[in-house]
Amino acid sequence: MQTVIFTDLDGTLLHPRTYSFEEAEQALDMVRSRSIPLVLCSSKTGREIEVYRRRLGNKHPFIAENGGGVFIPAGYFRFAVEGEPRNDYTMISIGSSYREIREHFTRLRERFKARVKGFGDMSVEEVVEATGLPRDEAVLAKEREFDEPFAFQGEPDDGFLKAIEEEGLRWTRGRFYHMMGESDKGNAVRMLTAWYEREHGKIISIGLGDGMNDLPLLNAVDHPVLVQKEDGSYEENISMRNLIKADGIGPEGWNREVMRLLAG
Repeated sequence: MQTVIFTDLDGTLLHPRTYSFEEAEQALDMVRSRSIPLVLCSSKTGREIEVYRRRLGNKHPFIAENGGGVFIPAGYFRFAVEGEPRNDYTMISIGSSYREIREHFTRLRERFKARVKGFGDMSVEEVVEATGLPRDEAVLAKEREFDEPFAFQGEPDDGFLKAIEEEGLRWTRGRFYHMMGESDKGNAVRMLTAWYEREHGKIISIGLGDGMNDLPLLNAVDHPVLVQKEDGSYEENISMRNLIKADGIGPEGWNREVMRLLAG
């Protein structure tokens, strides 16, 4: 039976501070040697994820901006997938456009006089300072299509967050809060799972994450894995019957649990 792995990047496969996946190399080698599809599922933009696909030697589909867009390499499946041609991919848009999200964001900010700042308000240098990303990756982080990362300047404004929901939109949080349309990582994972099962028959799915924006992903897989945050804690608001809590921060925990699950 075919195994498919869906993984978050920042804080999960990538170390939360250094963005390195070095500590996961042993498991990554096993995944490659067994030809197991590794689907990157991140709040990062498509352009950002392409950088890490190259570094990982990854040729599989990926999910960008918290499930807003699914990217299928040309000819990846034996059947046609309906979507928008995008360079060497077919892109399936699940979420609202970034233009629509920004319109809602700026209107609600003005209405509530909320002390909140989105990536669309930040310079590249400010994104570098907020994220610790290299400048070239911070440029790509601003090339958004489906969701708006934002941060409160002070305490979170519950009225602002509630108003997002009242507008028929969604919000989630990882390192940043994110405002988006009717999309999440779980919807995208289920879509890809259906295509993998059409291609291979019943599959076994593994999902790995570290934050609340990964909860929909973890709910959509057979084996959900929660890795430790940099301070050694786990996301306290994630709980499910079959949740595996990895012993290790980010890629260290990723490596340990992927090796264990594949050995089993």
